Formats: sequence, C-alpha cells, structure tokens
Amino acid sequence: MLKLYRIIALLLFLCAATAATAHAKVYIDIFNPSSRSLPIIITPFKASGDFDREAVGSKAAQVIADDLDFSGVFKNIDANAAGAGLVDGEKIKWDVVSMLGAEAIIVGSVKLSAGSAVFELRLYDAVQQRQMVGKQYEGRAEDYREIAHRFANEVFKTMTGAKGVFDTKIAYVKSEMPNKDIAISDYDGANAHMLTSYHSLTIGPAFSHDGRQLAFTSYKDGNPNCYALGVDLYRGTAKGAAKIVSRKKGVNITPDWSPNDERIALTLNLNNGNSEIYIQTLATGALERVTNDWATDVSPSWSSDGRMLAFVSDRTGGPQIYTVDLAAGRFKRISYNESNYNTSPAWSPRGDRIAYVGQVGGRYNIFITSTDGQYQQQITSGQGNNEEPAWSPDGRFLAFSSSRSGQKEIYIMRADGTGAKRVTSGRGSKAEPAWAPGLMNQ
Repeated sequence: MLKLYRIIALLLFLCAATAATAHAKVYIDIFNPSSRSLPIIITPFKASGDFDREAVGSKAAQVIADDLDFSGVFKNIDANAAGAGLVDGEKIKWDVVSMLGAEAIIVGSVKLSAGSAVFELRLYDAVQQRQMVGKQYEGRAEDYREIAHRFANEVFKTMTGAKGVFDTKIAYVKSEMPNKDIAISDYDGANAHMLTSYHSLTIGPAFSHDGRQLAFTSYKDGNPNCYALGVDLYRGTAKGAAKIVSRKKGVNITPDWSPNDERIALTLNLNNGNSEIYIQTLATGALERVTNDWATDVSPSWSSDGRMLAFVSDRTGGPQIYTVDLAAGRFKRISYNESNYNTSPAWSPRGDRIAYVGQVGGRYNIFITSTDGQYQQQITSGQGNNEEPAWSPDGRFLAFSSSRSGQKEIYIMRADGTGAKRVTSGRGSKAEPAWAPGLMNQ
C-alpha cells in the first residue's frame, strides 16, 4: 500500500492569482442531471530513468482514465485517435487536441530510480490552452495507483468543485465455506487482501465516519458479538486487536455508526428473543432502546444529521423499510413498491435519499426512495440478485453485491444505476460492502 515519502504540490507556470481563478470556476455541474460529459484526453505518461519494466507511466494514466470515466462526468478521448503524438517534447499540439474535440488534457512524466518514482502531472484547459493544475508526487514505483487516484481527485475537484472518491476503500465479506472474513480493497477492487482471518463467521462491516474503525459481528468467540477494529486505510491493515462493542446474550448484529462516531446503532434480542433496535453510547456502554414492538426490527442506518434511523420491520407483515425520528419517537413506513419484501436500508451521506433492496419477481434489486417515501425508483434489474447497497462518502455512487456473474461479487455504480462495474473476482463469494471515507480523512 501507499507509503508516499513526500507529496509536493506545484503550481507550474502559473501565478497564484491565475491558479485561484482556475480553481474557483466550476466547469461541470454534477448536480445538473442534463449536464453533458466533458471531453478529456489522458496521454500516456513519459517514463525516464530506470527501465520501465512495469510500464508505470502507462498504467498510472490508465488508472486516471478509469477513475474519470467511472465518475460519469468526463468523456475519455483516445489519445491515439489522431494517429500522431499529442505532445512534442514539452509542447502540446493544440491543433491536434482541438481536432479531437477535447476540452481538457492531462499530460505527465515519471522518473524512475532504484524503485522510487517522481511523478509530474498536469491538467490543462484545452480551449484556453492554459494549465489548471500541476502536481508532483514522490514515492515508490509500486505506489503509482495511489498517486494516480490522488491526481484524479484533483482533476475532479478542479472541474466540478466537489471532492472525488478515487482514493477510498471498500471492505466486504469474503466467503470461502465454511468461513466468512472481511477483506478490503481500493474502491476499484485493486490491492485486495484480508483484513480479518478469524476462520469463523464475520459479517456486517460498517466503517466509522472518520475511517479509523470498522464495526462488525463475528462468531469468533462463540456468540455473535459486535466488535470494533482499528484500521489503517493507507496500508489497508488492521491496527491492533478487535475490541468488544457489545456481547449481550443472543445477537449483536447490523452495527452502524452515528455521524459523530460516538454511538452505534445495532440489533439486539434482549427480551424474549425478539430483535429490536438499540443505540449504544461507546464511551459509557449505555443502551437506549429505539423500537419496542412484537415484530422483528433489524438493520438500522443513521441519517446524516443523526436525528433519525432507517430500519427494517415486519410489523405490517413482510419486511418493509421504516424511519424513526429519535427525539419524537415517530415511525413512518417509506418503502412502497410492488414488493412485500424490502430490506437493507442505507441512508445517503447527503441525507436526501435511502437505498434499499426489494424482492420483485423472485429477484432482489436495489431501489432508491426519498426519505419521506414519496419517491421510489428501481435502479437495478434483469441481472441476477442485487443486494446490500452501500453509499460512497460523497453520496454519488453505490457499492452492492450481485450474483450476475454466477457467484456474488462486489460492484460499484452511479446512484442513478448507470455505469455498473464489477470490482472483485477470484475465489469465494463477496458480499456486504462497506465504503470507507477518503485517505485524507485519516
């Protein structure tokens, strides 16, 4: 994983005032559904120094291209479409760039020496033929993916005014019967490895909002207890041993962190084996009971302001999605579709939508609803079972599990259901994704 020895931001060939103006302008309105994609060219980065056996320059450029393409707000133009190079020495061939219809271009170079790498990456406005961003990164050659993700974030922020998610991680449950453990990878599935190895049933991962801890349920000590594990997102590794959050008799499942990370909502069955929603204050261990009903209540998900929870209840027959106002104690059903089986609510970080899973026609698919239940939209269909949605930190994307390839794998897509992309592969099924915040949060 990433061990950048030094990261230096360079405003190359720009005065401070010009740079400030470039960053202030928003080129793409990501909140406008009719906004067009911006045509951009990412040229392969020139490599010098030690022989580039792993083609680091080309690979880094491809990572940036993949990131921007997945965002849905850029349209990648093949740098080789004109049949001639776009960069001559230090000069960009603006006439060729214009002929290809590009409105932005990314160029770069990497100098390799004894395993280390120095990247110089630049974004240009191809219409005005001026530089908007220039960055220099120093690290190991194998850190090229993290460097590329970081620069893609810079490009995304410059062009849209919003933070990117390209340096984020996704944790998920990997199953190799009879065991389930938690794995972690980059958001695009690269650098995947195991985070736990309890050789038991370990399920329900949920990241704290600062990304420093991961809550989950594990049977590793016999009872299905809730634990919290320190996580180093830079390295994608655990920090120390997991600590007990809740080990009440019976289940301690489906944890979700409050927005300030001071409390965890979870499902317990303390009374006659009936599952109810509770909130536990981490500093004191104090429990607050949220639901008190004959029905089964499970899977809490916090609203972004911490005032409400979404959860699943079968109090009207089949499982449906409800919300509860924690201060007022008001409950409201919000899942209304043709399904009588709706589960797995996930409240958007933006606070305006809730994703959930509905069973329709014998298949599980992902739906989006407004928080009052007035708006319902099915965003997956026709491709296996699609379950367990998890929002990206910016609320623009969803990770989910799908059986469309034959076994369960993790996919990511835009929040409107477009751009679905498989990010896991290999042995064992993968499910229950949890999307961590960006590395800069740590």
